[in-house]
Amino acid sequence: RYPHYASQVAGPISKGEYKRGILICSTGIGMSIIANRYPGVRASLCTSTYMAKMTRAHNDSNILCLGGKITGVFEALDILEAWLQTEFEGGRHCISLNLIKEAEELMSNRERWLSQSPCHEVKGRD
Repeated sequence: RYPHYASQVAGPISKGEYKRGILICSTGIGMSIIANRYPGVRASLCTSTYMAKMTRAHNDSNILCLGGKITGVFEALDILEAWLQTEFEGGRHCISLNLIKEAEELMSNRERWLSQSPCHEVKGRD
């Protein structure tokens, strides 16, 4: 199933073992959802070369997600080429990346605290 495959790519990227990866499923949506659960992963579902260029230039995307039933083979190759050849611009875009990193750290600390707390309750349950 796609969560397993997404984890095999996102895990090593999150750990710094690889710089970039590519994930493909029917729509690309599920792959991007799973991959983006990993700290430091910025998976982007792209359906055009413009999206591929922008996500690399502005978001420093490190995983490209494609939908095999959405994007044709030749279009997918163009998207891949645009994504691979576009460099991160840095500058003002680093502000957003730093905010993403802060959010990841806050979520990680919250989850760690909840898992260690013997008294935490799940909201919405009696």
